[in-house]
Amino acid sequence: MTTALSPFPPHAVSRLRAARLLRSTRPFLARGGPHGERCSGCRLILSHCLCHLRPIVPTRAGVCLLMAEHETLKPSNTGWLIADVVPDTMAFGWARTETDPALLALLTDPQWQPYVVFPGEFVAPERVVSQLMNDSGANNAAPESTGRRPLFILLDATWSEARKIFKKSPYLLPFPVLSLAPEQLSRYRLRRSKRDDHLCTAEVAAVCLGMAGETLAAQTLDAYLDVFSDHYLRAKQQIKVSWDDELHQRLENIRASSTVNL
Repeated sequence: MTTALSPFPPHAVSRLRAARLLRSTRPFLARGGPHGERCSGCRLILSHCLCHLRPIVPTRAGVCLLMAEHETLKPSNTGWLIADVVPDTMAFGWARTETDPALLALLTDPQWQPYVVFPGEFVAPERVVSQLMNDSGANNAAPESTGRRPLFILLDATWSEARKIFKKSPYLLPFPVLSLAPEQLSRYRLRRSKRDDHLCTAEVAAVCLGMAGETLAAQTLDAYLDVFSDHYLRAKQQIKVSWDDELHQRLENIRASSTVNL
């Protein structure tokens, strides 16, 4: 399998993927799709590439992805989509025995207020928050009322891996746990959780961005995820892309007001 160059500079997840591939002792062969040349920017085969649709929305909020060992290698990974849309997306590979010093530096950077996004039912109640906080630590703060920027720490992994990351990462203990209660069930179609209320990583990020007042970024990421999922499944089934359908029109309408050209 060969890879075509992306028209965009590499973001945090693509750099992490490149580093992971350098450590591989044998070529990684993605499952679930036809063999052939793939785009390095969207990981799809060239006939279904959507790089020219990529929307970039600067935000005050940031995203920190803690990624399980093989997530960066999966073409269906949606953490990649977050990094496509949100420029302030940082990504780190997770390992139980070592921690990237750059991650620790990020978590102690005074410009950020980190939130670990995780279901509150598995966490001590005193750590759980349901909304963003102000500088005094109070809940129910408007996004603009805090001097520090929200940093959403997302555990990009399967559910069993995410629970392990949460339990085995002591550097996350000082931070509040943001427990989400999204009203909509997951629309993600590429991999399924056993529970319908488990959202994929991009869906979680969109909910978080909405809570931070980043409405445009949240809507953009949702629309981009829908288009990516459509392209991915059509490529897998060897069906041509329908460029003028409702999904593409929705994304294009949002991009018209949000895209920043690099």
